[in-house]
Amino acid sequence: MVGRADKGLLITTGNFTRDAEREATRDGAPAIDLIDGDLLADKLKELSLGVETRLVQVEQVHVDPDWFFTI
Repeated sequence: MVGRADKGLLITTGNFTRDAEREATRDGAPAIDLIDGDLLADKLKELSLGVETRLVQVEQVHVDPDWFFTI
């Protein structure tokens, strides 16, 4: 990449190791942006690229066993 580009971009659906993150920000090395799976999903959602979001409500029911003994 040296001499051919000002910045690099690496995208993964997983996670980058600490060594990869350190190398991407190392002084003297060309800048490299790292986009992991979580950030990729956030960006796809933010830009509405191939994803759709829906609000889903879930009802949670709690049974009070003591109530059954009061009747």
